[in-house]
Amino acid sequence: MRSIRRLLTSIESSQTAILGILCLGVFSTALDQTVVVAALPSVMVDLEIPLTDLDMASWIVTGYLVSYTVAMPLAGRLSDVYGRVRMFQAALVLFSIGSALVAVAPDFSWIVSARVIQAFGGGATVPIGLAMAVAAVSPERRGMAIGIVAASAEAGSVLGPLYGGAIIEWIGWRWIFWLDIPQSFILIALLAMLRNRANPEAKMDYFGALALGGALTVLTLALSQRTIFSGESIVPYLMAAAGVFLVVVLVMVERHSIQPLLASFLYTSRAFVSANVAQFLVGVALIISLVAVPLMAGTVMEKSALQSALQLVRLTAAIPVGAVIGGYLLRWTGVRAVAITGLAFIGVGLLFMSGWETEVEELRLTAPLALTGLGFGLVIPPIGVSALSAAPNHYWGAAASLITASRMVGMALGLAALSAWGIERFYSLTAHVGLGETFEETEAPLIEAGVTVFQNLFMISGFLALVAILPALLMRVEGAEEPEETEAFL
Repeated sequence: MRSIRRLLTSIESSQTAILGILCLGVFSTALDQTVVVAALPSVMVDLEIPLTDLDMASWIVTGYLVSYTVAMPLAGRLSDVYGRVRMFQAALVLFSIGSALVAVAPDFSWIVSARVIQAFGGGATVPIGLAMAVAAVSPERRGMAIGIVAASAEAGSVLGPLYGGAIIEWIGWRWIFWLDIPQSFILIALLAMLRNRANPEAKMDYFGALALGGALTVLTLALSQRTIFSGESIVPYLMAAAGVFLVVVLVMVERHSIQPLLASFLYTSRAFVSANVAQFLVGVALIISLVAVPLMAGTVMEKSALQSALQLVRLTAAIPVGAVIGGYLLRWTGVRAVAITGLAFIGVGLLFMSGWETEVEELRLTAPLALTGLGFGLVIPPIGVSALSAAPNHYWGAAASLITASRMVGMALGLAALSAWGIERFYSLTAHVGLGETFEETEAPLIEAGVTVFQNLFMISGFLALVAILPALLMRVEGAEEPEETEAFL
């Protein structure tokens, strides 16, 4: 019995062991963010969803994104109040329940609802994991801790489609979700070796959590509508206005709350606000890059699905590398220097990509992809450290959830821009195209228009990344209350 106690004590006091458990947790849940990319065709066939209903099927992805985003503020603050270890375990249980429901899904409505449940559990692990990582290490190592945990999450997202494709090939798409369950319960057992510490003085602002969750739901849904760029419908604009109105009302009401979720020291903090603005712009650029790179390769460049995926991997594989390097550099440089370097890498890389044609030599293809991916990784630790430094330790979960949600909302807007503005731009460029005497004569202007659209998207994304340097210039590490023990607030 004494040997078991000594083992548990050594694990609790080991920063490496704690970070290892957190990395496994966020990696496991991050796989399911992108695994559906590989599973969607099989899901549509199995559930008899026709190709003409692709818009409807996209809710398997959109529903996950919305729920993932909304879960963060609620879970982050709950972890501050009731203890991060227990809330991380609860999130994994909910994630497992959602995974089981997806695995037995008999129809479309069921699978969308199950994905929403699954995402609520998966989304909760990210801010809790970041807050636990910050609490587990000394102040000078916080950038490195955030970088390592973020790198694990990014690695899960990168490997998701490959993992999903392999499972589908061997035993079918439903087993992707069945396998989530034993993985989650192994992690729950590992987390049980850490001591949970609730904060009896902290209070949960349930009204604030519900109001913010509602505002994020409305905003994310509004920004994910294709018609927000085409102007065909007024609905997304009304939804966006309603979302902004809810946020304003929330801020006003929260001023009278004793321990508000949206605490005033967060939205009046230069470090927190600037980090969130930069994070939002990074989210827009990130999703456009993740979708446009393989889409351009598979269409106008006429590459196979495998070649398109391998082209994207040159970008995504560099993200976790950049996250670790960024966290390491923070030990010697300020948050501004690392963030601005990362944003410059993203901007320059995307601007180089805006010069791609249908044929691109290997160096001009790989170098900007790797540079952009490295930049996306570099910005993660400084943005996280700047945002969390604005909050005392009993608000780290809430701060981590809000900074992560900013990127998700940015990604929703970027995805809408890609699907709506890109299509509108293509139609405007091909409006004058008629039938040629040969197929090649008809196809050539269409390909040329497609190339122009992708070039425009990369150029806009590159400029957005460079614009994000402006809020990054205001980022800093503010003084915050420190825990007496590094693991005292897990």
